[in-house]
Amino acid sequence: MTRIMFLALLLTGITSITLSAQKYYTKSGQISFHSDTPIEKIEAHNHKAVSVLDAATGAMEFSVLIKGFQFEKALMQEHFNENYMESNEFPKSIFKGKVTDLSGVDIDVDGEYPVNVIGELTIHGVTQSVETKGTMTVSGGALSASSSFEVAVADYGIEIPAVVADNIAKIVRIDVTLDYQVLN
Repeated sequence: MTRIMFLALLLTGITSITLSAQKYYTKSGQISFHSDTPIEKIEAHNHKAVSVLDAATGAMEFSVLIKGFQFEKALMQEHFNENYMESNEFPKSIFKGKVTDLSGVDIDVDGEYPVNVIGELTIHGVTQSVETKGTMTVSGGALSASSSFEVAVADYGIEIPAVVADNIAKIVRIDVTLDYQVLN
């Protein structure tokens, strides 16, 4: 009987080690946005996005503090936080979704794997459905994810004053790069 209990405990331990190895996280994900008009090019970068990926289910979440975006000009950053994003009222942007075809990614084989991502993106307190393509990269046992997609500023209730309306694109490109670590 003790052999059976020992084997059961051993198998339980092996199973839990395998399942825990199927979750990945990062605290230093990179999210950038780009607004490109004939009058002005605006971009900002944030290197502190937090993300978790469950490789067993494809569930993915990330969160980024709005005040963490860095601009080339301090005045742009101030206007972004105070006038457009109202970051005191809406401090975070959050994505909750799923990599729908993660089964096609072999975490044991180096390579780039195209994936599809669907979910809900919340910006400025407004949540919208998002569907985009991305890439999962496996290199030397490390896993990373990247995607680039566009959002309409108006879809998220962000108002642009008429005086600067020609300076800010109505459609903004968002680039996401997440270098994951195994979650223990």
